[in-house]
Amino acid sequence: MFRFYFVIITGILFNLYYLPLMWYYAKYRDKYTEADCYKVGQRLVRLIKKRAGVETVTTGTKNLPETGGYIMYSNHQGKYDSLGIINSHKQPCTVIMDKATGDEIVPRLFINLLQGKKLDKQDPRQQVEVINQVIAEIKAGRRYLIFPEGGYRDNRNNLQEFHPGSFKIPLKSKCPIVPVAIYDSYKPFGENTIGPVTTQVHYLEPIYYEQYKTLKSKELADLVYSRINEKMHEIKHYQLAENEELEEDEFFEDILEDCTPIRNIP
Repeated sequence: MFRFYFVIITGILFNLYYLPLMWYYAKYRDKYTEADCYKVGQRLVRLIKKRAGVETVTTGTKNLPETGGYIMYSNHQGKYDSLGIINSHKQPCTVIMDKATGDEIVPRLFINLLQGKKLDKQDPRQQVEVINQVIAEIKAGRRYLIFPEGGYRDNRNNLQEFHPGSFKIPLKSKCPIVPVAIYDSYKPFGENTIGPVTTQVHYLEPIYYEQYKTLKSKELADLVYSRINEKMHEIKHYQLAENEELEEDEFFEDILEDCTPIRNIP
């Protein structure tokens, strides 16, 4: 959390500029397009990344459909998750956020700027209304990001169970689904450091309606879970192999340093 408070405390002038700017763009939406608002959001994300010393490696952007609406389902690790995805997602997109988080001042301004949605977990009627709104907007061409784990604690790079309720959205909107695997995204605002940190965002191959139309919401949740889980294991195995290789190189370097040169005997 040190990095989170570091960004807030050291960015007073930055906050005095961007907080009113987000409010203004959201309030006078008739003056600005969705793309205009999204550019402001991306500029804000990039400034946060720079100030926080966060680098995000991204792969699979070619998997994002070029036209039409779609929905991205990502694993959830921390406060940086949506920022890392929005940073690399060129076309305007938005997010569905838990109302408790979305009512905080900065998330509220950000979600209003991007015309996102806040989901009240304590109000089933409100949830139905939000889901119906999202379905209609996706059919009209908007792109949404959802975290089906429903929250995060100390799960780090371990997947939690996906809640099937949110998967009713693609079943009714018949839109493409893009699974997104994020890795080390808990580190920027979840660890007590302010040193440089690298996170990862991987857009996986889309799942089209023809591929999932016969599935129920629970089965679809399991399918998306398996795609993301497979990618997470792939990253873990790669990092493990890389670390073992580095340790082996260091081992042999230590041996060579300890060896004394053998002189030629006349």
